[in-house]
Amino acid sequence: MTNQPAGRKISRRDFLGTAAAVAAFSIVPRHVLGGPRHIAPSEKLNIAGIGVGGQGGRDLNQAGDENVVALCDVDLNNIGLMTRRFPKAKIYQDFRELLEQQQDLDAVIIGTPDHTHAIIAMAAMQAGKHVYCEKPLCHDVFEARALAKAARETKVVTQMGIQGHSMDAARSMVEWITDGAIGEVREVDAWCSLSYYPWGHAYWSSKLSARPQETPPVPDKLNWDLWLGPAPLRPYHPTYHPGAWRAWWDFGNGMMGDRGAHTLDPVVWALKLGMPTSIEATSCGLTKEVHPLSAIVTFQFPARGKLPPVKLTWYEGTRPPCPEELADGKQLGFPEGGALLKGSKGKLVCGVYGDSPRLLPDSAMQAYKRPEKTIPRIKGHVQNWVRACKGTEPASAPFAYAAPLTEICLLGNIAKRMDARIEWDAENMKVTNLPEANRHVRTEYRPGWSLGV
Repeated sequence: MTNQPAGRKISRRDFLGTAAAVAAFSIVPRHVLGGPRHIAPSEKLNIAGIGVGGQGGRDLNQAGDENVVALCDVDLNNIGLMTRRFPKAKIYQDFRELLEQQQDLDAVIIGTPDHTHAIIAMAAMQAGKHVYCEKPLCHDVFEARALAKAARETKVVTQMGIQGHSMDAARSMVEWITDGAIGEVREVDAWCSLSYYPWGHAYWSSKLSARPQETPPVPDKLNWDLWLGPAPLRPYHPTYHPGAWRAWWDFGNGMMGDRGAHTLDPVVWALKLGMPTSIEATSCGLTKEVHPLSAIVTFQFPARGKLPPVKLTWYEGTRPPCPEELADGKQLGFPEGGALLKGSKGKLVCGVYGDSPRLLPDSAMQAYKRPEKTIPRIKGHVQNWVRACKGTEPASAPFAYAAPLTEICLLGNIAKRMDARIEWDAENMKVTNLPEANRHVRTEYRPGWSLGV
């Protein structure tokens, strides 16, 4: 099957039987638009969902009390459920057509695969739209730097979808560390014990670690060229979509980006970590095509003022050694992700998705007097972004914070791809000891795609 070309917005009638393809366009610069529209707290935000088949759809539902004016997905099969939820929303297949034609738009929620986050977020910011983008923010380090810069310059409201950042657990952990609950922290173990094995899940044999050779037809209503976006051209296969695209280097950031963006968030926040100076990785099942089955990545962070250097070890597809403070054979919990902070006065363990922190051993937890809650508590991560767009409170995880956090995860992935130790010159955005690693700092887009910077 070949994709049907189209150069117009899809009507609800057309959507039932046709697919739109790439159309020539130009993004209206922000200086022409005059910047984001002022929205009173009592007024509803006009929002579009871009990528609505999975987490993007769930995020959009969280903003459902606003005006959802448009739905955009390269796979129109994903839009059916959302059209029932938002029957008045206009339907698009190409985000560029959406930004060009939807003149009433204030903001977008992006829930596409990782490799298209940056180009969509950048285009939206340049068009003067507020942006909520799912984690991880982007696919390479250059994109992270460019998005943070664009957010500063366009002054739109931005937010990355690290929902735990707005939850009480992360804020409590930061308060406890600041309070000195475990003293000076020099070492951290963080993990996600999940794995992408077998690669491609139900669509792929566990014996394979290269691209599938069969070339099934592209499903009806999927624009495969748009799905690929800036990634290198390859034939459609269901192991990519709707399969396990996160497992593929060209499309996803693996467990490091998928869960690391969540798990490392409160650690980076609490310890005020900047950029690491070196990252070393060892992997199991590493190939040029897919993320490894498991890996251990060690980051070395320098001192920050009076705060000491920190060694942070990331475990994926496995877990760190169990601390001796866990008595009676208990194991570290939180299979989807957790962190163990080792301080001069004790240890603290925390999970993601709202799991409350606790001190080790249990006696330390029982004796600890909690400090006052000095960090504002937030009701709803998406709703926080909506309120920030209306000027009533600051965004919880703007790109100014989210981009450096994502960069740390991306540096871990570069070390994994090299299966070696890399030395990072953050100021010059350069790996200094392995020049060949720099091809992963800024990946090459295929012809016809640009970040617009």
